Amino acid sequence: MRRSGLSVWNFPVFSVLSVAIGFAVLSAASASEASAQAYPARPIRIIALSSPGSGPDIIGRLIGGKLTEAWGQQVIVDPRPAATGIVGSEIASKAAPDGHTLLIVTSQAVIVSVMYRKLPYSLMRDFTPITLVASTPFILAVHPSVPATSIKELVALAKSKPGALRYGSGGSGSPPHLSTEIFKNMTGTDMLHVPYKGITPAMVDTVAGQVQMLISVIPAVLPTIKSGRLRALGVTTAKRTALVPDIPAIAETVPGYEFIGWYSLFAPAKTPAGIVDKLNAEIAKALKAPEFRERFTALGTEPRTSTPQELAGYLRVQTEKMRKAVQDSGAHTD
Repeated sequence: MRRSGLSVWNFPVFSVLSVAIGFAVLSAASASEASAQAYPARPIRIIALSSPGSGPDIIGRLIGGKLTEAWGQQVIVDPRPAATGIVGSEIASKAAPDGHTLLIVTSQAVIVSVMYRKLPYSLMRDFTPITLVASTPFILAVHPSVPATSIKELVALAKSKPGALRYGSGGSGSPPHLSTEIFKNMTGTDMLHVPYKGITPAMVDTVAGQVQMLISVIPAVLPTIKSGRLRALGVTTAKRTALVPDIPAIAETVPGYEFIGWYSLFAPAKTPAGIVDKLNAEIAKALKAPEFRERFTALGTEPRTSTPQELAGYLRVQTEKMRKAVQDSGAHTD
């Protein structure tokens, strides 16, 4: 009697394939573990997409110092601000996927990724997420002459005088610009955007009363608030932040509003999982140390960690949020 083809031929084939796949998985896992044990084999370079002394540069040096302490290999921060960080991102995307070149990805990098139609890299495709590192709240502040002492009063004032209030920003598509545009859309208000070449001149003109309002990171705006030259109305986090606990969250008046700056660490795509996990674990360990956390809060940032999977999801959400904000605002590259 002729036997079934399934029992004579296919079953052994399936068995061989299953064994082969199993060996492949084990081999990949072993290779990843071996690479992690040998890592780092030489100095690590962290590319920061901004100038020396900027937030990403400082955050990179803090993280790098802890990695050097833990592993005995020098960590070098390489600031690459050219072309709004596009050059640095391309360099990182083409680096060997061995954990010796890392990239600090921020909210600004995501904005760049949605504002430019053609880029030589993709944040989603060409990089492997490692961990979130920190977040930076913003403060909405107004000139003391503005007759509003709360977000509720500001919204009422803006609605009563459409287009009369002017707000400054660091330029089209900058976080201060998009955060205010999201605020406008969510409150149904109309305010005139006055772009500057950087947040510093925008701050100077707000203090002088040339524009009435701006949204800026805490370290930049807090001294003017403490001196009484500007009045703080709200922070942009979903809830009040311990950095400025007396300032209410905008979301208390505008439910769902949130806009924060954030810092994260990525590696080139195809970096072994073992290396990614080793970096994630060491950075998470460092961020738990009280004295290290204090150094972050002194910069106006809040330490924040995540799994690689959580960071991948966060990047997708932020990309779509910034894409919509750019489209709604009409922000464009110069």
